[in-house]
Amino acid sequence: MDYDGLIIRPPSEAESAILQVTVGCSHNKCTFCGAYKMKKFGIKEFDLIKEDIEEIVRDYPWTRRVFLCDGDPLILSQNRLLQILRYLKERLPELERVGIYGNTKSVLKKSVEQLKELREEGLGIVYLGLESGSDEILEEVKKGVTTAQMISAARRVRESKILLSVTILLGLGGVDKSYIHARQSGKVLTQMDPDYIGALTLMVIPGTPFYFQVQRGEITLIDPFQTLEELGIMISELNPTNCLFRSNHASNYLPLGGWLPREKEKILKVISDVLSNRDKSRLRPEFLRAL
Repeated sequence: MDYDGLIIRPPSEAESAILQVTVGCSHNKCTFCGAYKMKKFGIKEFDLIKEDIEEIVRDYPWTRRVFLCDGDPLILSQNRLLQILRYLKERLPELERVGIYGNTKSVLKKSVEQLKELREEGLGIVYLGLESGSDEILEEVKKGVTTAQMISAARRVRESKILLSVTILLGLGGVDKSYIHARQSGKVLTQMDPDYIGALTLMVIPGTPFYFQVQRGEITLIDPFQTLEELGIMISELNPTNCLFRSNHASNYLPLGGWLPREKEKILKVISDVLSNRDKSRLRPEFLRAL
């Protein structure tokens, strides 16, 4: 496969064939993210993409899922996305779903009708990073969009009947903004009403602007138990229609999961039990956490 640099995918795409159609991230300004800092954003030529698809066909002809990366392939033109999706469908007869990273701006560049057209050609899920429901925090980390835009993008994806998975980043507000981060994230996620929510825990990447803010004492990080307190507040505020919640990413201190709202109290009880005992043995050790 013609991979350019580090390749990142959601945990749920672990068994998918990974097809790189863009290089880097079209935004690439978030202060906490170091994933694409060494890459200049670019769009791969379709001939190169076809060669990689043919490699998948040769080595994994039974492929049922494909994930398109890098950071924001949804920014591609409608024609190019349709070209990729149709070629995948033509060459992989057992293909069931194509997944894609999308940021808010790229979603809002597509109409509901265009998103429906992509769904009809195989696009089954969009992964969208909310990170925080606080506009103040989003501005500080240079996310480049507001919560109102996030909600609008989410509703557009939902209206198109494409599955929506949204990620939140625990700890992003530090100690000072922990409560507002948790509370507002729960409220905004409720309005986004996604099919899936993934809660990751902040890992400070050396060399990022966020890292230097921590080093200078401008941001005080929350500890593992404060992370769980934040998660409990967020889930208390969460009232989606029907959503699978997961916080079992390698970055998380305590793996949790369940359907919201019906398993909400069960999840909150686990968090409460761990917090009441403050037993570090129940948490993932720091050295085992990873991106």
